[in-house]
Amino acid sequence: MRTTVRLNESLLEQARREAARRGTTLTALIEQGLRMALARRPSATKRARVRLPVCAAGGGVVCGVDLNDSAALLDRMDGRS
Repeated sequence: MRTTVRLNESLLEQARREAARRGTTLTALIEQGLRMALARRPSATKRARVRLPVCAAGGGVVCGVDLNDSAALLDRMDGRS
């Protein structure tokens, strides 16, 4: 099937060179790229469990930690403060 696709000139030239390097056609290279892109399923990123700093004197957060200030909390957890 024929269709028209508008590509950035620089990207098109890179694709042409890559197709030539691989000894294939530009069409085959584009088809392969589309297949790869469509085959990828966005995966849910697993995050590492966050451990909040806890005061050893009886529970709760460490003195001076404001749970409403996420940037400061992350800095504290990363040892930057």
